[in-house]
Amino acid sequence: MQLNHYNTNFKKQKHPIKVICDNVSNAPNMGSLFRIADAFGIEELIFCGADIQLGKRMTKSSRSTEKYVVHSIKKDIENVIQDLKNNNYYLIALEISENSQPLNEFKLQTNQPIAIILGDENFGVSDSILKQVDATVHINMFGNNSSMNVVQATSIALYELTKQLNF
Repeated sequence: MQLNHYNTNFKKQKHPIKVICDNVSNAPNMGSLFRIADAFGIEELIFCGADIQLGKRMTKSSRSTEKYVVHSIKKDIENVIQDLKNNNYYLIALEISENSQPLNEFKLQTNQPIAIILGDENFGVSDSILKQVDATVHINMFGNNSSMNVVQATSIALYELTKQLNF
């Protein structure tokens, strides 16, 4: 028998992970990030940028998860990064770069809480942020395109990180 939303036996669990979004402003992406943050039991979702707004288009995608996923909006990602560093977070950027390692080969070897940093939908994680992180990971891609939607990439990354945290 197929289970529905109300009779699943998933164990509710929180993971010591914050998702930091640098100028992610597309409403459907923002709403979907709320849903994925809820699905993986992350600690907090932080949207950074000058023009970030949670509106009706976002709530259509979020399916009301914004009502219980802890979240905040901050103007400046640099202040957020500094605050995370001061609070001993292990910073992971999700970005293809010269120094990034494939997510499927990345081994989480820390007891620190984690912050995963997502870049702008068009430009990715900035070089200034990449210089401040503890690790940069990318998702191997096998087609012609070299980028993936921020929500799909976040889903894959959170799946891998929570899997490692749970074992």
